[in-house]
Amino acid sequence: MVCVVKDPTKTWEKRSVFLNFRLHSLYTEPNPAILNKIKPSKSHPSIGSHTATMDVKKRIGLIAHDYRKLDLLDWAEFNSDILKKHKLYGTGTTGGLIADKLELPVHRFKSGPLGGDLQIGAAIAEGKLDLLIFFWDPLQAQPHDVDVKALLRMAIVYNIPLACDRSSADFLITSPLMDEKYERFLVDYGERLKEDGEQ
Repeated sequence: MVCVVKDPTKTWEKRSVFLNFRLHSLYTEPNPAILNKIKPSKSHPSIGSHTATMDVKKRIGLIAHDYRKLDLLDWAEFNSDILKKHKLYGTGTTGGLIADKLELPVHRFKSGPLGGDLQIGAAIAEGKLDLLIFFWDPLQAQPHDVDVKALLRMAIVYNIPLACDRSSADFLITSPLMDEKYERFLVDYGERLKEDGEQ
C-alpha cells in the first residue's frame, strides 16, 4: 500500500515506515490521522501468519518454454548487470542457454518435461528460491502442463514474486526491493485445510 500526501507548505522526502504490515510512505513526518486509517488492527491469517526473509542476494529461477526462450535470453542479456548480483537457477536447456549467453553460473535442474518444473516447485516449497521469471507459451499446450500448473501454484502458495511475461519481469527486476532484504508474508494453510476437511 502506498500513501501519497501532497502538502505545498512542506517538502517531503522518501522514507519507509514500518507498521504491522510493510507500508511504504513517501514522507518523513507521517500524518497520524492518515496512518490510523490505513494501519491494520491485527494480521489476519489469510494475509500472513509469519514471514520468510529474502536476502539482498536473491535466488532467481529462470524458465522459458521453447517459443519463449529467445525472448527470455534477450531479456536476461539486457538485464545482465542486475542478474549478475544474484544467484541464478534454471531448467535444463534454458539454464544452459542463459549460462552461455551471460557467462554467469546458473544452477541447472532437469529439463521441464523431465521433471525440472517440479524440481523448481520443490525448491520454492523448501525456501530455496526467492523469485521466479517464467516465460510460458500461452498458445501451445505442453506435455507437462500439470507440472506447469503445479509450479505456478507453488509460487502463489509461498508468495514469491512471479513474472510470466517481459513487462512484468521488467517491473519486478527493477524494483528497489531487489537491493534490500525483504520480509515475505507466508500463510499457514493448515487451519484452512483442517476446516475444509471438516466441511
